[in-house]
Amino acid sequence: MKKRLCRLSIAPACLLFLTLSLTAQSKLDSLLPVRGFCIDAPRPEGLDSFVQFIDKELAPRRVNTLIVQIDYRYQFKSHPELTDSFALSKGDVRKIVSVCKKNHIRVIPEINLLGHQSWANRTGKLLRVYPQFDETPEIKMPEKYSWPNPENLYCRSYCPLHPDLHPILFAVIDELCDAFESDAFHAGMDEVFYIGDDHCPRCGGRDKAELFAGEVRTIHDHLLQKGREMWIWGDRLLDGKTTGLGEWEASFNNTYRAIDMIPKDVVICDWHYDRADKTAIYFAMKGFRVVTCPWKQPETAVTQINDILSFRRESTPEMSERVLGIMETTWMRTSFFLNNYYTDQQSAKSGGNENTPWNCFRVMYAAMDKL
Repeated sequence: MKKRLCRLSIAPACLLFLTLSLTAQSKLDSLLPVRGFCIDAPRPEGLDSFVQFIDKELAPRRVNTLIVQIDYRYQFKSHPELTDSFALSKGDVRKIVSVCKKNHIRVIPEINLLGHQSWANRTGKLLRVYPQFDETPEIKMPEKYSWPNPENLYCRSYCPLHPDLHPILFAVIDELCDAFESDAFHAGMDEVFYIGDDHCPRCGGRDKAELFAGEVRTIHDHLLQKGREMWIWGDRLLDGKTTGLGEWEASFNNTYRAIDMIPKDVVICDWHYDRADKTAIYFAMKGFRVVTCPWKQPETAVTQINDILSFRRESTPEMSERVLGIMETTWMRTSFFLNNYYTDQQSAKSGGNENTPWNCFRVMYAAMDKL
C-alpha cells in the first residue's frame, strides 16, 4: 500500500515535468523550427562514438536536423565501383537512422554535386572512376597543391551536360536516401569555380547561370518524383562583387542569376562564418526557405540566432516562416571533432569565445536553451 501511495504522489510531479518539457519544446519549435548540425560521415570504426554523440549530445540540446556528409563513403549496390574508402555499410547507416528516430531528429544525407569533385591534389571518386565526366580534363592535378594557382584550380567540377552522368547520380542518390530513410537530400553545390568551361565541348560558351540552374532543376525534379526535398548551399546564388562577399561566400562567375531560375521549394543553407551577413533576408524575399549556417565563431553564431529571432518576430507571416533556423557546420573529420569536443576542457568550462567548431556548437546551443 505504501508503494502504491508513493507512486501516486510522484505522478503529478512527473506529469508537470512532462508538460513543462513539451511546452518548452513547442516554444522552441515556434522560434527556431530548424536546429541543425552538419558533420562528416564517421568512419566505420568510429560509428559507435558518433551514435553515442547523437544520443547524448545532440538530442539533449534539441537538435532536430542532422546533415551527414557521405559523398561516396557508402557501400553502394547500384554502383559498387563508386564505393570510396572508409565506406559505411547499410547496417552502419541503420544505427544512425535508429538513434535519430529515437530522438526525433531528421537525418539528411549529402553528396557533393557539381563542384567539390576534388580536394587539394586528390581527385574524388566520381571523376576517378568516370574521368569523362570532368569539366576540365585538360587541367592536370598538381603534385603539390597551393592556392592561388595559375589554373584557378580549387576543386574540380563534373560536366552537368554529359549524357551519361545523371543515370549514375540518380541511382546512388536514391540508394543513399533509401538507406537513410530520408525525405530530403543535400546536394552540396557550393564553391563551384569550374562551370561552362570554354574547352568543354558541351558547356563551352553557355550561360553559367543557366548551367547551374539547369543542374539544380535536374536533381530537384528527380528528387521530387521520389517525394524528397532538395537542400543546397547558397553561396553560388549570391553576387560576390556587388555585395562585397567575395568569391568564396558568393559568386564571381555569374552563377548568382540562377536564383531566379530554380524551384522555390529548394531549401537554401546560407553560410557565413566571419560576419553575420543578413543574406537570409534576400533568400526569403526571393521566396526560398533558408537555414543560416555558422562554423567556428561563437559570437557570430549568437548574433545570427538573434537576427533570425528578430526577423521572424518583426516580418510578415509569409516572410518569417521562410527563415527556418540555424545549423552548426564542422568541416573536419568526425573523429577529430569528437576528440576535441570531449577533450577541450578549457572551452567547455569557460563557455568563452574560443573560435573552434566544437565551442561554437556549445555556445550557440546554450544560447538557444535560454530561449
